[in-house]
Amino acid sequence: MGRSLAAISTSACLLLALSACTADKNTNAESATATSAQHQTLRIAAAANLSDVLPNIIDSYQTDSNISNQDNLDIEVTYASSGKLYAQIKAGAPYDIFLSANQEFPAKLADESISDNTDKNNKSASPFTYTRGQLALYSVTEPLNDFTPASLLDAFTSASFTGDSKVSIANPELAPYGASAKAYLQSQKMYDKLHAQKSLIQAENIGQAFQYAHTGSVDYGFVAQSQLVAIKAKPEQFITLPKASYPAILQDGIVVNNTVPAAAFTKYLRSDAGQQYFAQAGYLPIQ
Repeated sequence: MGRSLAAISTSACLLLALSACTADKNTNAESATATSAQHQTLRIAAAANLSDVLPNIIDSYQTDSNISNQDNLDIEVTYASSGKLYAQIKAGAPYDIFLSANQEFPAKLADESISDNTDKNNKSASPFTYTRGQLALYSVTEPLNDFTPASLLDAFTSASFTGDSKVSIANPELAPYGASAKAYLQSQKMYDKLHAQKSLIQAENIGQAFQYAHTGSVDYGFVAQSQLVAIKAKPEQFITLPKASYPAILQDGIVVNNTVPAAAFTKYLRSDAGQQYFAQAGYLPIQ
């Protein structure tokens, strides 16, 4: 009888211990789930020309939404040429949003998503236009305050513009600003001449094209107007090219990973608050 009571007592203790362990595991699991739900990371792949304006928009979004890095959302941004980011996404890079400097790459992702039967979450993702860029010519070595598009042709064909003179543009194959710069030079009958005399210095993206011009490594650089606004460039250092003189730089984005944070941020990007930052940074309004 004593042995039976002891056995029952031992079994009861074991059951209580197991129950306690199970409860602890459940509590830990619930705690881990809550922590996971509380802390999320929004990963944005952004065209290089956005490096001056997007941080301000993100700060404003976090303030308006009462979000901080200690709260439930971290926002990480990778800046590169649109073509390079597109290739990374195709290779499986874990971005949630892709903000391109053109419309082509987001449209390709949308088409490929529709045709990919394994990507069931993003079949409804559609590109959206979030801003329109402006193209400018920039120089820290040659005064541009008296320049016009007509005199630009004279400058690039003058005797003083020798084989040692250099002009930077972003890679037209990867960077939409580079493609627009190439189209502008072709419309002015200058591209082939500059290319033949090896005066064109091709940068990987618009950020690098700007750096070449900003450091005086080249005589002129075709850059984004927003970059000049960001550094408060002097009027004699740049000329804003007429928007009708090159293909419109309509910048589209697309949600790559359809999450609540991704949808909320892209909505803010297109809101009046977000668009105000673009306007202040030297972008043109979207229709």
